[in-house]
Order: sequence, then structure tokens, then C-alpha cells
Amino acid sequence: MNAAKSGRPARIVQHGLFIDGHEVPASGGELLDVLNPACGEVIARVAHAGAEDVHGAVQSARQAFESKEWGGLSVRTRARLINKLADSFEADLDSLYALETLNNGRPIAETRAQIGRLPDFFRYNAGLALARRDAVIPVEGPYLTYTVRTPIGVVGNATPFNHPLMIMCKSLAPVFASGCTTVVKPSEYTPLTTLRLAALFSEAGLPPGVFNVVTGLGPTTGKALAEHAGLAKVVLTGGTEAGRIVAGLAGKNFARQTLELGGKSPVIVFDDYDVEQAVNYAAFGAFIGAGQTCVCASRHIVQRSIYDAFVERLAAKARSIRIGDPADPATQLGPVISAKQQQRVLNYVKIGQDEGARLAAGGKVPADPALARGFYVEPTVFSDVKPEMRIAQEEVFGPFTVVLPFDDEEEAIRIANNSPFGLAGGVRTRDVHRAHRVAARLRLGIVWINDHHRLDPASPWGGVAESGIGKEFGSESFDEHFDVKTVMVSTEDKPFDWYRDTAKQKRLN
Repeated sequence: MNAAKSGRPARIVQHGLFIDGHEVPASGGELLDVLNPACGEVIARVAHAGAEDVHGAVQSARQAFESKEWGGLSVRTRARLINKLADSFEADLDSLYALETLNNGRPIAETRAQIGRLPDFFRYNAGLALARRDAVIPVEGPYLTYTVRTPIGVVGNATPFNHPLMIMCKSLAPVFASGCTTVVKPSEYTPLTTLRLAALFSEAGLPPGVFNVVTGLGPTTGKALAEHAGLAKVVLTGGTEAGRIVAGLAGKNFARQTLELGGKSPVIVFDDYDVEQAVNYAAFGAFIGAGQTCVCASRHIVQRSIYDAFVERLAAKARSIRIGDPADPATQLGPVISAKQQQRVLNYVKIGQDEGARLAAGGKVPADPALARGFYVEPTVFSDVKPEMRIAQEEVFGPFTVVLPFDDEEEAIRIANNSPFGLAGGVRTRDVHRAHRVAARLRLGIVWINDHHRLDPASPWGGVAESGIGKEFGSESFDEHFDVKTVMVSTEDKPFDWYRDTAKQKRLN
């Protein structure tokens, strides 16, 4: 793989933190290397923010929240600005496509498909702001009772490496639309597009301090952000263990939390569904983003009458996927994010073999010498898997899926729900009655019927159990950025003296 083809820059760019509308150095001066996972080369260095830097970013966000330039904007003026930001985002898409692919290794075709939709997240939330209504509540007695919503304040947002821009934007859009402000801590692996977007929005007129970025490691920068008493809300997309840590830190300050954590998505395939179509969805669900998605189709639960055909065709499909340089439009599967993640996937291949499952496809590093310096793993399929096996229970976060057989609907649902996670899953059937019946019984936050990994700014997103708490997208996420105040007005002007005739009064004190 030559440098020009992989998109490696001629020089290594250094980035500071983005606080109060401009780039600033970190107080400690330490820099972290950022790698291109396709070739292992350093492509940038970013500042490592300490607690002092995080505090400065939160203070900047608080000042912006209370300022006339942001906090004092009318709803309509803010909505117009957010739409302007979306236009600016859209105008810069080509450079963001290239930078995101360079930084996280997703094939350019995938990156274009995903990032191209993100400006609409902002437009949708700007629409929610304009359409917002407070409630008038009918209560007993001569009273007018209504609610008033006020934005909560500063939101801390910790984003992962797998979808850096998309996952940030799904939080950023309701933050802006509600009138809140934010401090974002991107993954140390993939901070570059986050920094770029912050600068882009500043150039487009976003007031200083509304959108701050602190780069660094989770145990230092992330911890300082999560435990900061100045945050009204913490948003994290990451692993379940990271979620437990962040929940504990933020909970000490009673900050609201939205945690989108791990998953082990079940996909139930019934025998009335076209096998070839089921395999196509399976390959997409399991291998898009090199399997590094929280909703990766990692457990395929297939009716026994079509089980062998499904495994055979999925294995063939996996072997046909073109692995290569993510900057090449012909590439269908890029690298995982790091050498550590590559080894994790390979470790699970060994675990599966040791447990007695059959490796039907993949499970190795590609033999192509041009890919040797990158963090690649072949798309991997295991069959003859039992529900209690580790490879059927634990999140791998790579191009790795397992196939399990079932005989009837009850068994399929039982296997699907046999997991500590509850983020997303799928049902493949032509029977409309069964589709709704099974979807209702799956303990998941999201169910796709005859599709996979489909989302929309208007559709709530989030899981249950060890997959997290809270919802992103939709009016649900927007509403979570407000405090609700109840105002109760007496509409009668009668004399009142509680202590003169207490016994005869009815009142909920």
C-alpha cells in the first residue's frame, strides 16, 4: 500500500484543544499520536487534556450558555443559525469524507453513505425547536396550570471511534436546538473530524464556547469530564464497562445520563424468508464498519430447515468481500481501528474454536502483503454454535458473526433474549403476524423487520439492560435537554386563611 493511495499526509499535523471558539494548547503539553489504521502510520498528533483543561472547557460552555450571544437568542434565530451550520457542514462533505476514512479506516463508500445524511440531523432538530409546545394542564379547581421548559445547561459528550461524526452529531444537534452547550471528548483514536467540525461551525458563526472539544485518554480526560460538577448531562457511546464507570462518576453530581453501550444483536431468520436476501442482510449487518458497530448482527438464529444453506451461502459471501485500502472506492471491508482490536478479534476466533464451534469462513489476517501494516481481519463466520458459548454471549466488536439453529418460534425468542444486552435485533419473515408478534417479545430497544442498521433522525435510538439507558434521536432526545417547570395560577381572588377553618378545606399540600 503506497502512501499516496492510503491518503497519508506529507507531514504530521498537530492539533490543540478547541475551547471558546479557537484552538489552544493543553496545559501539560503532552501530545498523543493518531494513526491511520489502514497502514499503521501516524497521521496527526493531538493535545492530551488534563483536568485543568477540561475545567476551562466547561467554564467556557457555561459562559456561552448564559451569554446573550447564545443563551439570549430567540428560538427562531437559533433555528436559523442551526440550519446555516447544516449548510456549512454539507458544503464541506468531501473533505470530511476523506478525513474520516483516513482516521477510522471505514471504506470511503460507507463513509459517504453515512456522513452525507448528518446535516439533516441538525435541520430536524431545528424543526423540533420551532415546533415545540409547552402544556396547559387541566387541574381540579380554579387554576390555570402550564409548564415551561428551560434548557438544562452544559452537556458532556464522550464519543467512540467507530462512527466519530455520526455519533457526535446525534447528540450535538439536540444540544444546539435546545439552547444548551457542550464539551465533547472524542475517542483518542479518531478525534480529527470532531476538531474539524468544531472549527467549521465556528467559522459559520456559532458563538464561542457553545461547542468545545477536549482530546485525550479516557482514564484522564474522559474521567475529568464525566465527574465535573458543572455538567447537567453526560452522554456516552461506548462499552458497557465504560458506561458503568461514567455512570458512577456522573451520578455523584446527579447529572442526567444517556448511555448507549454494548450489544450482541440477535437476528431471527424464519424459513419463509428468501435465504439469499437473508444472507445479504446478514453480511451487511455483520461486516459493515468492519463489524465495529454496537448493533452488529453478531448472532444469526436460523430455522433448522434452512440452516445449512444459510451457513454455506453466508460463508461464501464473507469470502467474496473485497478487503483493501479504505480510500479505494472498490474496497468493501477496511481495517479494525487498532492492533489491539485486531488481536481481540483473533482471540475470539481461538475461543470459538476451543469451545467446539466450526469456523465456516475467515478468522485470519488477510494474506495480501499490501495489507500487512494495517489492522485487518477477514470477515469471520462461526457455525455449530450453542447459545451459552462465549462467542454467542460476548461482544467482539469486529467482522465476526455466529449462526445458531432453532426449531420453532418459542425457541428462537428464547435464544434471542438469552443475553445481558438489549440494544437491537432483527426478524426475517414474510408472515406479517409473526413479524409483529416476535418483535413485541424481543427484549430490545430497536427491532428491524426485514432490514438492518437503519436509522433516522426522527426515530428513537437506545437499548435496555446492559446496552444502556436513555434515547437518542427523535423528540425523546430533544426533550431530555430541558428542565420542566410547572406554573400554577389561581384564577379566583377569594379570601384565604388556612388556620381559620382548617378542618373543612380539601387541599393537596
